[in-house]
Amino acid sequence: MNVTVILCTYNRCQSLAKALDSVVAQTFSDPTEWEVLVVDNNSRDETREVVDDFCRRYPGRFRYLFEPRQGKSYALNTAIAEARGDVFAFMDDDVIVDPTWLQNLTAGVRGGEWVGAGGRILPQWNCVPPSWLPQKEWFGMAPLVMFDLGQETLSLSDAPFGTNMAFHRSMFEKYGTFRIDLGPRPNSEIRDEDTEFGRRLLAAGERIKYEPAAVVHHEVPQKRLKREFFLKWWFDKGRTAVREAGVGPDGEWSISGIPLYLFRRVAVGTLRWIVTFNPSRRFSRKLAVWLAAGMMVESYRQSRDVAHEREKLRCV
Repeated sequence: MNVTVILCTYNRCQSLAKALDSVVAQTFSDPTEWEVLVVDNNSRDETREVVDDFCRRYPGRFRYLFEPRQGKSYALNTAIAEARGDVFAFMDDDVIVDPTWLQNLTAGVRGGEWVGAGGRILPQWNCVPPSWLPQKEWFGMAPLVMFDLGQETLSLSDAPFGTNMAFHRSMFEKYGTFRIDLGPRPNSEIRDEDTEFGRRLLAAGERIKYEPAAVVHHEVPQKRLKREFFLKWWFDKGRTAVREAGVGPDGEWSISGIPLYLFRRVAVGTLRWIVTFNPSRRFSRKLAVWLAAGMMVESYRQSRDVAHEREKLRCV
C-alpha cells in the first residue's frame, strides 16, 4: 500500500458523505495503491452507516475504525497505528478535495524528495463575509482553516494545516505521534496537534514541501462568522503556544508566573485596538490582544501547577 488517506470524524455524517465522495474521484497518472481509513471518534449520528455504505460500494478502498476515547489526537494516533500505507495523507470531514489532490500532495513524499507536504486550503463561502473580518490577514483567515501561500512550489518554513497535509510513515516512527493535550477533546477546543507535529519536524531540520496544486475546499459555515468564535479561537491559540513552547525563557521577569513582556504586549495591543477605526483592522488588533491574553492565562496556570507539584514533593 503506497498511501493511506486518514480522515477522523465526529458527528458530521452529512458533510462526511460529501468529503468521501470527493475522495472517490481521485485520479493518478502512475500506478498507486491507496486506501481511505475513516476513524469514527465516538459519533452518535449515522456516521457508521455512511462509511459502511462506501465500504460496500468500493470494496478494498475504504476501512472503518471506531475510537471510543474522545479526542481528535486519540483518533489520529489510532489511525497511524492501523494505516497500511507508506505515506499518510490527512483530510477533514468538512472539506471537498480536487480530483488530483492526493496525487499532487503525495508525489514528492512518495518519491523520497520530501518527508512531508502541505497544500492549499481555499474557502468555500456560503454567505457574504462580514465587513469586520480581516480577510487578507492571518488573524482573520487562520480560524477558518485557510492556507494559501500562492501558486509557486516552495520549502515550507511554517507547518501545514491538518486538513491538507501528508507525511511519510517514518516521520511518526522517528518523532512520535500527535500530542493529546493539543487536540480538541471534551472541555477543550484547543486545536494545534497538527501544526505542532509539523513544527516538530521543521525544528529537526526536515524538509516539508508546499504543493499549490494540492487543493482542498473548506466550507465556511455561518455559525463561525461571529466575533465570539474568532476571539475564543485566538485566546485558545495563545494557550496552545505556551503549552507547546513553555512559559518563557529562563531568567525572564514575571508576575505570578506571567512574563512581563506579555503585560506590555497586552497594554500596547489594547491601545492600538482602541485608536483604530477601520472595522477589519480594528478587529484584527483586538484578536492580537486576545492571543496575548490566552498566553497570560496559560502561563499562570502552568506556573501554578508547577508550584503545586513542588509543594507535593516537599510534603512527601
